Amino acid sequence: MADLLRLSVSPHIHSGRSTAGIMRDVLIALAPTAIAGTIIFGLRSLLVIAVCVASCVIFEALFNIITKKEQTVGDLSAALTGLLLALNLPSTAPIWQCAVGSFFAIIIVKCLFGGIGCNLVNPAITARVFMLVAFGSMAKPAFPTIVDTVSGATPLVNMANGNEAPKLTDLLLGLKGGAIGEVCAIALIAGFVYLLIRRVITWHIPTAFVGSVFIFSLFAESFDFTKALAMILSGGLLIGAIFMATDYVTSPATPAGKIIFGVGAGLLTFLIRYFGVYPEGVSFAILFMNILTPYIEAWTARKVFGGKKS
Repeated sequence: MADLLRLSVSPHIHSGRSTAGIMRDVLIALAPTAIAGTIIFGLRSLLVIAVCVASCVIFEALFNIITKKEQTVGDLSAALTGLLLALNLPSTAPIWQCAVGSFFAIIIVKCLFGGIGCNLVNPAITARVFMLVAFGSMAKPAFPTIVDTVSGATPLVNMANGNEAPKLTDLLLGLKGGAIGEVCAIALIAGFVYLLIRRVITWHIPTAFVGSVFIFSLFAESFDFTKALAMILSGGLLIGAIFMATDYVTSPATPAGKIIFGVGAGLLTFLIRYFGVYPEGVSFAILFMNILTPYIEAWTARKVFGGKKS
């Protein structure tokens, strides 16, 4: 009878999920995107992915060894960071730059802040922004190798220059220039469905993020639905909204907070795309909203039963 009464701090109910299990589900969800990117851009994509993943795992392992901390590479978070970083890079990215970006993501953004759960911003997206600023070549997209295409500008650049929107079928299949993991919308949507079924993420942030970009773009394009759809199928919007904006550590936990986060990121993405110097604004938008997450959490926190909301 004594075993039935236990005193402990909350939480009192465990879902049964582990960090490694959640990370494994996200890796599985990203597998179709990685495969599609390799098919579209060639085997060079596999090299970029392998270097980023291996570098992130090695850097985290070495950091733990040097600082005499418990080894954490087994939770798969470093591997996921490496894969997300690689999928946000073009297949033509120099290998040494991939290693530098991985170092920045793991050591600077994650480990020096205390490791998983302590980082203020998403490591992969922050490393992507760092590489874009430090190495201008990151802004140069790769182009498909499976079809005969002209290596010109990406769809976002073309539309920014007043050209017609590309075919929606090309955007869905990934027959356009861009980063390894941002071009094939079908693969990204499949990953989104998988994560929803597994209850790893909720619909709030991706729907609010993508939906707000669509609505703002629809008004900006004089209700041209084709261009508005092209805006949400182009660039890194889908991979950012589904896989990086939903990061547990750097996004709000409350449903209302998630909606605010998603709409804010969508608004910033729209403003940067239409009025900024960069044709793509997803990375900057997520990074900025990561910084605002603590404030959004405070605004939307539920009132404790019997207590007062500050």
